[in-house]
Amino acid sequence: MKKKAQELTHFFYSQAFADGFRATFAILFPALVGYYYNQFEFGLTVALGAFCTSISDEPGPLVRKRRGMLFCIFFLFLIATLTAVARMHFVFMGLTIAVISFVFSMFMVYGSRAAAVGTATLIVMILMMDEIIPPNEIIPNSLSIAAGGTWYLLVSLFLYDLQPYRPAQRLLGKCIREIAGYLSIRADFYNESTDLDNDYRKMVAQHIVVNEHLELVRETLFKTRQIVKETTVPGKKMVFTFINAVDVFEETTASYYDYGLLRKRFGDTGILERISFVIKQIAGELDAIGMDIESNSSRKHVPDLMPTLQQLKDEIDALKTRKEESNLVLKKILINLIGLVKRIQILNEYFKKEINTEYRSVDHSRFITSHELDPKILWTNITIRSSVFRHAIRVSAALTIGFILASFLEYGQYSYWILLTIAIILKPAFSLTKKLNTDRILGTITGGLIGIVLLVLIKDQSMQFGIIVIFMLISNSVGRINYTLMTLATTIYVVMFFNIIGIQFLNVVPERIIDTIVGGGIAFLVSYFLFPTWERHQVKKYMINMLRSNSEYLEKLVLVLAGKQVKTLDYKLARKEVYIHSANLSAAFQRMISEPKSKQANKKQLHQFVVLNHILFSNIATVASNLLKREKQEYVAELYQLTKRAHTKLEESRLKMEKEKLPMTIKENLVEITPHHPIKDYELLKDQLSFILNVCTDLSKNVEPFTELETIE
Repeated sequence: MKKKAQELTHFFYSQAFADGFRATFAILFPALVGYYYNQFEFGLTVALGAFCTSISDEPGPLVRKRRGMLFCIFFLFLIATLTAVARMHFVFMGLTIAVISFVFSMFMVYGSRAAAVGTATLIVMILMMDEIIPPNEIIPNSLSIAAGGTWYLLVSLFLYDLQPYRPAQRLLGKCIREIAGYLSIRADFYNESTDLDNDYRKMVAQHIVVNEHLELVRETLFKTRQIVKETTVPGKKMVFTFINAVDVFEETTASYYDYGLLRKRFGDTGILERISFVIKQIAGELDAIGMDIESNSSRKHVPDLMPTLQQLKDEIDALKTRKEESNLVLKKILINLIGLVKRIQILNEYFKKEINTEYRSVDHSRFITSHELDPKILWTNITIRSSVFRHAIRVSAALTIGFILASFLEYGQYSYWILLTIAIILKPAFSLTKKLNTDRILGTITGGLIGIVLLVLIKDQSMQFGIIVIFMLISNSVGRINYTLMTLATTIYVVMFFNIIGIQFLNVVPERIIDTIVGGGIAFLVSYFLFPTWERHQVKKYMINMLRSNSEYLEKLVLVLAGKQVKTLDYKLARKEVYIHSANLSAAFQRMISEPKSKQANKKQLHQFVVLNHILFSNIATVASNLLKREKQEYVAELYQLTKRAHTKLEESRLKMEKEKLPMTIKENLVEITPHHPIKDYELLKDQLSFILNVCTDLSKNVEPFTELETIE
């Protein structure tokens, strides 16, 4: 209970709540001002512009937020004007919906922020199509919507100027907390009461979440001039802390063992449960650091975890094992935990007044993904093989069908809810559409019933308005976290709002529920039958990217063992690519298993491929992070040859997937080295590299069922 209360408290310091508060204020203010001056309809129109612009205001660097909102305001004005003219004729309106929905759904090729701009534009079109606007008021009405968007933009920029570092700080703290969650899941591998397959699934799912947050923080920090260009203490702290947080994540991933064998050998000793408990403690400390950064708090107490590790060491040393076994693997786990604790101790440097570190020499731009608005990108996706093009066709068809159906339905006044449901829940992936469909129907029904109960119990309009504000704030805060809760909160405040303006809630609730079910049904059927994009047609490209990134990551290890110097920046760039492509592949797998079984392909083999790649880059990180700390030296030729063979296996697997002939250069691409005397940890390194070679060999066998799969870009 205490944990839940703590989570709720920290939610109010999160970026999600800050975004929700900003949006709620910017939307409500013009409506209230309009009501006060007897211009309520005008106030609602301005509020509509603010609401739609808030959709495009995704977390990220200021320059991209501002650009996205400016584009959004322009398109809101343009489409609001076009809709007001088109609605005068049924056929013209239908054609407008078909064309506009297709064009703005194609915005997805430019990334999530552009996709949000497209969604906001579709929403303003849908909400405006039933508005009867005299011809001489069309432009003023559209300007009012644009004014609302501009108002929201100014509010957003003003709040940013007040606290320019807080958005990045909140995102950084949340990112560290997600890494703590990943570490906590890794602790379950040592707990005999958990199922290993389920542990792997949870680990893969959390890896996706961590990577999303790493990318968002990376983009926010490295694209914000105040943070990376100026020598301010907050900027130094955040960059320093983020770099070390990524190293903590690597330390967490660089600790793979054969957990089934561990449980078999040491399960009856109780030592594994002890290790799991210690890792949970470490994860708790990491989570506390993230919480304090997110809430901009100082650390009142920094626990010393070293005595706990010393106690664990004593327990491992005292452990009696059978003659044919040893506790060497347990000592390796202990060494990993000590390294992890030292990394976490470095994170606590954030809470000091000054951080003595240099980071500006690093070329941060190389870590950022470019988001170009090149028209060629759009043009190259105008093909039936493009998943975005297929999605745009589905959105266009679904909204057109919804418009025609809503026009002939003889009940209710708000049939545009059908189109709103379609526009919001219809996604490129069938699994996402299905999930959002279920969440929206559940949230709408539950929210409608709660709204009725509240209206029956509370008659005072002032209290009703207070409830509207609360649930609007909830809706705007949890939209990117919990879609069911967002839909529930939205339904409650919509029902109560209609009641305040004199529309019977007993008429509104059934209509909203029916429209949601109808819209969800159309979205589901179109997603299933019209040019569906199943994940089995996508996974091959993700697998190829995963093999390529792991190959490039392993190549850094090959070069080190060849006696060559590998720059830390190049190593970290390769590591970043592995994290990104691993998350993309894992997300594709998660989506595929949510699709109908008849549409899946080689599910078991794909799951094995995902796990094997996770094992591979974990072991590469284990060896590489160790070797890169050393001075440049010459290694035994056998170690080099093992790694080179593993690298060749990966390249063979990739080229097999791409259906390309293996060039001889792969086998000769790295120079031979001469033998040298064995180094101190030769046997350990040999075992680790032999294991990496075995994993690469298993991967080469695992890709066979996927070589003939058709790929859709």
